[in-house]
Amino acid sequence: MKIVVCIKQVPDTNEVKLDPITNTLIRDGVPSIINHDDKSGIEAALILKERFGGTVSVVCMGPPQADVALREALAMGCDEAYLVSAREFGGSDTWATASIISAALTNIGYDLVITGRQAIDGDTAQVGPQIAETLGIPQVSYAEEIYDIEDGNKVIVKRQFEDRYHIIEVKMPCLLTALAELATPRYMHAGGIIDAYKKDVKLLGYDDLKDQLVPEYIGLKGSPTNVFKSFTKQAKGTGTILKDLSPDEAVEAIIAKLDERHII
Repeated sequence: MKIVVCIKQVPDTNEVKLDPITNTLIRDGVPSIINHDDKSGIEAALILKERFGGTVSVVCMGPPQADVALREALAMGCDEAYLVSAREFGGSDTWATASIISAALTNIGYDLVITGRQAIDGDTAQVGPQIAETLGIPQVSYAEEIYDIEDGNKVIVKRQFEDRYHIIEVKMPCLLTALAELATPRYMHAGGIIDAYKKDVKLLGYDDLKDQLVPEYIGLKGSPTNVFKSFTKQAKGTGTILKDLSPDEAVEAIIAKLDERHII
């Protein structure tokens, strides 16, 4: 069984600030991390490998510095790492990104693909499902638990769904999008870190994937959507403060305000 986990290197949102003039993220000096849901996906894949055998490969589309995230995944126990990177891929929206990653997965081969539910820097939750649609394979989003793999080709998954959950049986090859609750990521150990830097991170560039891509539909020019601007949530005002009132007077004043605003 070949499991492939798609990850994204994202800025640590605890440290991110916005430029007040351009309304864009200030990334200079901000540490980067593996997206939380993706890291849970790595752990889930490693658990499946330990239970059922097989290999775990990890794929990341991004600039050369994403090599650090891939080596962290290797240090956790992944067998192979692939960096999908080229100037032609820059500025891709979710649709173009899914097309490029799908080409990489076709190049690598897979039985089970795991992605995070969504990235903390975009929150679209679109790339995983778009990859499945591009590849033409079944998908289960919001995977909360993987119960079993039956007959070597069927995955039994618990899927979160509003106020209840679904138990779904899906035939491989398939794709799962992982919630953070799917698995608690293990810590790297010293030996794993040393081994990770002895391994090669394989580069998949434009020339490696061009046979599976339509050049007009990748990168910034090939993206049907773009981010107009980013902005912080505006703080609310202090509101009306009622002072020196008895409980009955306070109730009457609150009801009057609600009535005035046609809330009641």
